[in-house]
Amino acid sequence: MKKFSVVIAGGGSTFTPGIVLMLLANQDRLPLRALKFYDNDGARQETIAEACKIILREQAPDIDFCYTTDPQTAFSDVDFVMAHIRVGKYPMREKDEKIPLRHGVVGQETCGPGGIAYGMRSIGGVLELVDYMQTWSPDAWMLNYSNPAAIVAEATRRLRPTAKILNICDMPIGIEGRMAQILGLQDRKQMITRYYGLNHFGWWHSVEDREGNDLMPALRRYVSEHGYIPPSNDAHTEASWNDTFAKAKDVQALDPATLPNTYLKYYLFPDYVVAHANPERTRANEVMDHREKHVFSACRAIIEAGHSAAGELEIDEHASYIVDLAAAIAFNTQQRMLLIVPNNGAIANFDADAMVEIPCLVGKNGPEPLTVGTIPHFQKGLMSQQVAVEKLVVDAWEQGSYLKLWQAITLSKTVPSASVAKALLDDLIEANKEYWPQLG
Repeated sequence: MKKFSVVIAGGGSTFTPGIVLMLLANQDRLPLRALKFYDNDGARQETIAEACKIILREQAPDIDFCYTTDPQTAFSDVDFVMAHIRVGKYPMREKDEKIPLRHGVVGQETCGPGGIAYGMRSIGGVLELVDYMQTWSPDAWMLNYSNPAAIVAEATRRLRPTAKILNICDMPIGIEGRMAQILGLQDRKQMITRYYGLNHFGWWHSVEDREGNDLMPALRRYVSEHGYIPPSNDAHTEASWNDTFAKAKDVQALDPATLPNTYLKYYLFPDYVVAHANPERTRANEVMDHREKHVFSACRAIIEAGHSAAGELEIDEHASYIVDLAAAIAFNTQQRMLLIVPNNGAIANFDADAMVEIPCLVGKNGPEPLTVGTIPHFQKGLMSQQVAVEKLVVDAWEQGSYLKLWQAITLSKTVPSASVAKALLDDLIEANKEYWPQLG
């Protein structure tokens, strides 16, 4: 069985150890000959990488491992680039969330003005990685789950049209896992789902079991009462996430024939979200106080002790989706997967060049989108507005245009007026002056 070389771009991320553990657990499906980490923050990456080096030494000493801040070293002789970068790290996420809240607007890292600000930072970072890959490993594929995926996908479609890049998101996978729990199934792979929309902005319109039995009626009934909180809910799920999963019942009421992505709450109930937000302590603070500290302290303990049992690191189950995708390309499995791809008629009554999130069959040549057909006016109207926001953000980045970004923020369904949008934009420009292009 062929073995592959992978570089994880964003080697200093707290998600990297979980991805490494996931890759090691799936060596029967995607065997590795080499694993590399790349990050532009060498000090941060070193702590994660030295702990992972010990894990690899214990579990798979035959895999060549290195970590570097040099792009040529990182991107030479690789088959896959797994990219999950966060330009500006968590301190900038905190600003993405808190600045909008000061204006009475949703503060969320991928939705609304916070997502737009993050997108303006992410575009350049992801394009840089694409260029490294095309320079030193032109036959490689980039599997990108850097957020905000919708804006990044539009930027790569437009600005790097020949790049072998697949933009993905594991949020629908997490929701499908909850659907499986609600139905009493072993896992989400016992279901065949049909979904359409944009990233963090979509709907399931069919869920069947492997025998073709319709599971939607039971799911719709349950979600209309409980949201996506399964009967045996994990007691460790954070309160903010429990609220998001529970709120799905109100989102679903707007179209009881479908099941919604949870992120739609930010667009359809922004007043609720703002009223229940703490402007002084947002999700970024929770992550910095918990996940960030836990992962780094576990890595330091592993390094100090010299063995992996000294620190508790969790396998990233959602990231097994990355292995499914890489294996589908590597071994031409034609697996059915949810990806962000150009519409090109898959949704018959929607923009051909919109980046939509739909099921695809994946093989050695990449994704083959499956036909969705015609979608209802409600979803089409919401999606058209949001696609315009995403396109305007890429316009603003590409053209250095203040006006385009003001238009993008104004058009976001989370923002009440153009005057609020302008005040927000001016604050975001000041906060992002080290990261955004100059706007004129």
